[in-house]
Amino acid sequence: MDWYVYHGLRTLLAGWSNNRNKQLVLWAYWVINVGVLMVFVAGLGSFTTARGMTPFHEWVLSIFLTFLATKIVFVLVLFLGDVYRLFIGLLNTIKHTPLQNGQSISSRRRFISEVAVLLAAIPFTSFFYAMLRGKYDYRVHRHTLFFDDLPEAFDGFTITQLSDIHSGSFDNTAAVRKGVDLAQAQKSDLFVFTGDLVNNVAWEIEPYLNHFSSLKAPYGQFSILGNHDYGDYIQWNSQQEKEANLQKLKEHHKTLGYRLLLDENIELNKGGEKIVLIGVQNWGRGFIQIGDLDKALSNVDPHSFKVLLSHDPTHWEEKVRYHPTQIHLTLSGHTHGAQFGVEAAGLRWSPVQYRYLDWAGLANENNRYLYVNRGFGFLAFSGRLGIWPEITVITLKRKIA
Repeated sequence: MDWYVYHGLRTLLAGWSNNRNKQLVLWAYWVINVGVLMVFVAGLGSFTTARGMTPFHEWVLSIFLTFLATKIVFVLVLFLGDVYRLFIGLLNTIKHTPLQNGQSISSRRRFISEVAVLLAAIPFTSFFYAMLRGKYDYRVHRHTLFFDDLPEAFDGFTITQLSDIHSGSFDNTAAVRKGVDLAQAQKSDLFVFTGDLVNNVAWEIEPYLNHFSSLKAPYGQFSILGNHDYGDYIQWNSQQEKEANLQKLKEHHKTLGYRLLLDENIELNKGGEKIVLIGVQNWGRGFIQIGDLDKALSNVDPHSFKVLLSHDPTHWEEKVRYHPTQIHLTLSGHTHGAQFGVEAAGLRWSPVQYRYLDWAGLANENNRYLYVNRGFGFLAFSGRLGIWPEITVITLKRKIA
């Protein structure tokens, strides 16, 4: 592929009169690409499953993918041009039509290379924007939901939700602080966090404890665990070490001022009325499944208004929406919206939609709502493009008959 791109660049530069500059550009192409490849290989060599991906590994992977996507676009355009000219050449041969101006079938028209560069610039600039700006371009998503049986005292009650912080991926403390401040500025009645505080290990959140502990709400701060919080994606020296890590992470939730709900529920009281907040451990299709919804619902009045925190939206798809006890609203995360996609002008697309039925935003079935947060942080690819990091604000309203 690099050889193909190289010859496309040679064609593009054929009109340059300064041969020295031409050679400089061609040599720069090889130096940059070989350099990126060497850093990528070195990154793979320094990766250990005992620790998982660090910001360095995520940057290396992201830059490698950026160059790869750019070259793929460039090659596709050149290839289509070559196929077209091959077809024309064969047609001329069959018709015994002489080639004009001494052109040969193998000659590469310069304008095709120019088009290839122009189109290849789109993924190149987009990916770098995603890495440098997009991953910290926090957006507030507001939704007002109406319910017939919402207690009157909770009419207008607001909930701020964060999900998928993935603190082990952060590389800009000041940008994270701005996101936290934006969440606090919503001044909601309740704050909830729906899992994946870290990538793998408890210490990843420690540099940010002061930041996220500033999130406060009048009716409290509550959290649950996500699939990454259990430490299942790295190797541990022993089961005891893994369990100790999880225990330390639970203590960090307490340090943050978050009440961690582990298959349990708590009543929120206002004006002599109540709603029930429920939190389950992770349950996801294709992921760890230890969340126990029935246990979390124990001693809950079936007729009470209920809000569930469950990290993986497939839990709602397979269990919650069919459960005999109605759960009015489920708040999830997990998908990140793939950190890549399009949500504009009525168009919604992300590659994650081929894996998840409900991958971002609001879903409703029989007055059982699901909201999937797009995630506050990022993982593996150190960027976001089109699917920006999210702060969710849900307003509960009583439906007027």
